[in-house]
Amino acid sequence: MNKTMLHIGAATLLTILVSDATRAEPPKLPVPAVDQSAVALRGYFYVGGQYVGKPGESTMQGQVYVEVLAPKDVRRPYPMVLIHGAAQTATNWMGTPDGRKGWAEYFVEQGYVVYMMDQPMRGRSPWHPADGATRMFTAEGEAFQFTANAVKGTWPQAKKHTQWPGEGPNKGQKGDPIFDAFYATQVETVVDAALTQQRNKDAGAALLDKIGPAIVLTHSQSGAFGWLIADARPQLVKSIIAIEPSGPPFEATVIGTGKAREWGPTDIAITYDPPAKEASELSVVRDKGPDGPDMFVCWMQKEPARKLVNLTRIPVMIMAAEASYHQSYDHCTAKYLNQAGVKTEYIPLQNAGIHGNGHMVMIEKNNLAIAKVIDDWVVKNVR
Repeated sequence: MNKTMLHIGAATLLTILVSDATRAEPPKLPVPAVDQSAVALRGYFYVGGQYVGKPGESTMQGQVYVEVLAPKDVRRPYPMVLIHGAAQTATNWMGTPDGRKGWAEYFVEQGYVVYMMDQPMRGRSPWHPADGATRMFTAEGEAFQFTANAVKGTWPQAKKHTQWPGEGPNKGQKGDPIFDAFYATQVETVVDAALTQQRNKDAGAALLDKIGPAIVLTHSQSGAFGWLIADARPQLVKSIIAIEPSGPPFEATVIGTGKAREWGPTDIAITYDPPAKEASELSVVRDKGPDGPDMFVCWMQKEPARKLVNLTRIPVMIMAAEASYHQSYDHCTAKYLNQAGVKTEYIPLQNAGIHGNGHMVMIEKNNLAIAKVIDDWVVKNVR
């Protein structure tokens, strides 16, 4: 080999080494970002919706934005569909307000294909004036309900809240940078619960028709959607994981008062056997007392109870956080579903050794420990 070839070879090697070193240097960003090395593919699409309006003035209504993340190594047999709650969007799953990894990336790392949707009439799923009035959660209301329970909450369990990220006397309130980052993500919510549930039922069914069998994970307001999507597509829902679902059946408490969810777990019709054409046909009675200290007294069906026939073969898990307002009543939803023939496991997080959480478990300090509880349950219960 002559000297010229040696010089060329050395120069090529140096170029390769410099190139590799450059590629190995992680990007330095001035904004929060998390590692996504487990993600092989990422995309988005729209599903559902229908054209409305007279000829020449057509618009589409009810469609939903869906984002998909696929892992390099698919190790779970069914994808996971993540549906956010009131005032939220799919950003709930994409990270935390203090810049940590969210549930979407965590579940991808465990081997799930993950789908995240913005509810109809919300975020990137367009709202139209014909959809009706909306409301915005105030910063003070969210501090009370979600982020500063220990100082603002009025329910007995609120004082146990320790897991909201941040430090200082203003933690979880307006003016704290982490709270402000969270509140900036909040969006308007359509007021009409029945319309919202019907649109989400239709959109969720359309999504499953497109992607096939899946696990449906809901949070808060979207809890009702899980039952309704499964009612519409029982063969395509392989499990429902309801994180602090809207409840309890028939009566609001803590956040609201009076009659609610006249069909038990939902505000709109769901299939019972024997059939009920009207919600008034459901015969209910209140328990004689609470199931424990600081707990809501549940409403149940009078025996013999009608069965939620389309949900009876679907394993269900309901999870409630120790310091959340849901801690006082989510057991009622689990009891009601079990009475109606739905195999439902209720997991208060403190029973799993996880303490101090409020309602927004997916973005609190120990969010990944809670995600692990979910994955462990799926591995054990979803065949």
